Amino acid sequence: MSIIRSNVFDPFSLDLWDPFQGFPFNTNCSLTTFDNETSSFVNARIDWKETPEAHVFKADLPGVKKEEVKVEVEEGNVLKISGERSREKEEKNDKWHRVERSSGQFLRRFRLPENAKVDQVKAAMDNGVLTVTVPKEEVKKPEVKAIEISG
Repeated sequence: MSIIRSNVFDPFSLDLWDPFQGFPFNTNCSLTTFDNETSSFVNARIDWKETPEAHVFKADLPGVKKEEVKVEVEEGNVLKISGERSREKEEKNDKWHRVERSSGQFLRRFRLPENAKVDQVKAAMDNGVLTVTVPKEEVKKPEVKAIEISG
C-alpha cells in the first residue's frame, strides 16, 4: 500500500517526523537540524479534531507548565506549538537507576485550512493537557437561482 498525498490542503505537510531518528546504526544522517528541532520530545502527542465550529488540537504535555509552552500562528496559516520540558535537577548524591521520561524541546506544526480564523485562536492548559481552539468561518452556501426553460 502506498500513501500519495495529492490534496492541496495537506495538514501534516509541516509536521516533521523522522522514523529513523535514534536508530543505532544511523551514523551518517545529516538531519541533525530536524533532530534538534522536533524529536527531542517525541512524546508531544497531539490530536486534531474538526467540529462544525472549530478545529480543536489537544496535546498531552505532562509535567510542562503553561509558561513553558508557546502557541503561535505563523505566516501561511501554520499553527506552531512549541516549548520545553526541563530536566529534573540531579543532586550530587543521587543514583539514577532508570531515566525514561523525556525532557528537552518540542515543536509541532500544522497547516490550517483557509477557513480558519487565525486571529481568534484560543489556548488553555488544564492538568497537563493543552487545548488549542481555532474557530472556523461560516461556509456560505451558494445561492441557487432557478432558470425558467422556454419553449
